[in-house]
Amino acid sequence: MTVIEVIQRSAEFLSKKGVESPRLQIELLLAHVLKMPRLNLYLDFNRTLTEPELGTLRPMVKRRGNREPLQHIIGSTSFCGLEIHVTSAVLIPRPETELLAERAYTFLTSSAAPADKPVSFFELGTGSGCLAIALAFKCQAARGHSVDISKSALAVARENAERHQVSDRIQFLQGDGFDALARDLRFDLIVSNPPYIPTAEIATLAPEVRDHDPHVALDGGSDGLKFYHRLAEDAGSFLRPNGKLMMEFGDGQAEEIQSILTANRWAIEKVEADYSGRPRILIAHRQES
Repeated sequence: MTVIEVIQRSAEFLSKKGVESPRLQIELLLAHVLKMPRLNLYLDFNRTLTEPELGTLRPMVKRRGNREPLQHIIGSTSFCGLEIHVTSAVLIPRPETELLAERAYTFLTSSAAPADKPVSFFELGTGSGCLAIALAFKCQAARGHSVDISKSALAVARENAERHQVSDRIQFLQGDGFDALARDLRFDLIVSNPPYIPTAEIATLAPEVRDHDPHVALDGGSDGLKFYHRLAEDAGSFLRPNGKLMMEFGDGQAEEIQSILTANRWAIEKVEADYSGRPRILIAHRQES
């Protein structure tokens, strides 16, 4: 069977299973199996796959047809240009979160200027570690603490940090939010992509998310705002003067989160839209007493 035949037949199979962008999905799987960039497939449509190659690909296509995420099948995803290992223990990094990472490491880099003085960050809910790793990788002066309640997630995060050689600059802690921190710690930046899906809505999500992402990384409480209350109430005590709070949030939550923050003496600097034009990132600082 040739490359083009595999693509056509598998895309038809995935389409019948309700998988979005079925041709792209099979092309990514096939490129992974053949160990080549996806676009190179177009230069080799008539190549005949070997039986071992087909034997590797077939169960992967079946798994994708069963709505297992592509990233779990391949074992990794790209985040800010970094390869991040993912498992069912962690939330698969979303492209929207790259915008949060960019704003965060740009701020840290500017705070470290002009002599690369040390700057620090705290991340609430690290998951795969993608956000903290991107900050440390892009800003060599940054030192961070990242917390997660899941021991399994932290194992993945530590592995990713070692892969990108930033493990000496990120301290991963298991615990419940700010309770995991020593009370005298202060940071230039507090950043978070917390769980923000209302509990009742999780059952309505796509199977790739509902059945494969850990619910603890999705569930934001009855209204989806549980962790924003905690950030608004607790983050200020751990920020240095001129420090920033940066957060990602869900669709339709911008106004409520701004109200939560202003009620806790935060000044909203910016609410920024993601690449699809939806409000997604909030930046704030603590108001003087």
